[in-house]
Amino acid sequence: MRVAFVSNVVYPYVTGGAEKRIHEIGSRLADRGHDVTVYGRHFWDGPSEITDSGMTLRAVAPEADLYSDDRRSITEALDFAARALPPLRRRLRDDEHDVVVASVFPYFPVLSTKLAALGTDTPLVTTWHEVWGDYWEEYLGSLAVFGKVSERVTARTPQHPVAISGITADRLAAIGPGRDDVAVVPNGIDTEQIRTAPRPAEGYDVLFAGRLIEHKNVDLLLEAFDQVCEGRDLTLGVIGDGPETERLESQCESLANADAVEFLGFLDEYEDVLGHMRAADVFASPSTREGFGLTFAEAMAADCSVVAADHPDSAADEVIGDAGFLTAPTAEALAATLETALDGDGPPVDPVQRARRFDWDAVAERAEAIYQRVIDGESGTAETEPDPTTPT
Repeated sequence: MRVAFVSNVVYPYVTGGAEKRIHEIGSRLADRGHDVTVYGRHFWDGPSEITDSGMTLRAVAPEADLYSDDRRSITEALDFAARALPPLRRRLRDDEHDVVVASVFPYFPVLSTKLAALGTDTPLVTTWHEVWGDYWEEYLGSLAVFGKVSERVTARTPQHPVAISGITADRLAAIGPGRDDVAVVPNGIDTEQIRTAPRPAEGYDVLFAGRLIEHKNVDLLLEAFDQVCEGRDLTLGVIGDGPETERLESQCESLANADAVEFLGFLDEYEDVLGHMRAADVFASPSTREGFGLTFAEAMAADCSVVAADHPDSAADEVIGDAGFLTAPTAEALAATLETALDGDGPPVDPVQRARRFDWDAVAERAEAIYQRVIDGESGTAETEPDPTTPT
């Protein structure tokens, strides 16, 4: 099978969830004898085409800034889409690839990839990490209509869609393809890497890791932890940075147990984050917007008791199942659930066992099966086996 991935960002030269997914799946497909090419921006040193982890990395556009004023740059996405179209078109006309896989978000490269494939027999598979819908109003304000229209146009473009969670698949089906046409292939983790990550000298009783943005609700976690901390010798570690950092640090100073909280900032080494998870007793993230929730799977693999928010905009329940604790996103409910988790009342399902279903080997095998079905001309990408995120 000859697979082409289209992504403006390429791992490990840019380190984000979407590009890491391509790297992990693509390198495993290459290990299994498949021909894998990644079309992206030239973020690496040296020639425009190199081999990395068994994959061909082919630059079709120069390196560029991805963000403008802390938001993804629309200009960058348009530029990449325009630059990628001609070389990809030539390769597809020469029948170099059996299937092309484009990541969503951003949207414009998906549309240019579809244009590049017109008149060829190469099918387009899309990977949907989130469907924003009304969240565009919060993100773009008065310009939200442009985000919504772009999302809907992309969703209705002929494609074989793959979503990273059931909640994302449902949202996609609401604006585009039928739900039976949307496959679910979750994001993955390296369970062996997590299991062997070096622990720090001392661990925290409660840990948070993630970007410090509003919907992560770290302010609720600080308030709940302060309640639970009364009369107990507990510690909370907060890993990450973001636009909410200053406000959260200011809030922390007003807590009765401020000395029990430590902001670690962004940790450059991924294994340091994993080590802190291994050393912690409880991983808590009351985020109300998670297209998947990778940190939940990582924390379960690290044998943490996971506490997450039960919210219709979060896939936390799909990831955690019965191997963690779900709670209402309020300080009072979160405090009560933290107490339960800290008191050693574990969930009914072993979190380590639950986490194994998200290992990259299993995820890549699932993706491989879907790509092959698409190449073989089978209708849609819907599952012919149980959804891997369904609790067991």
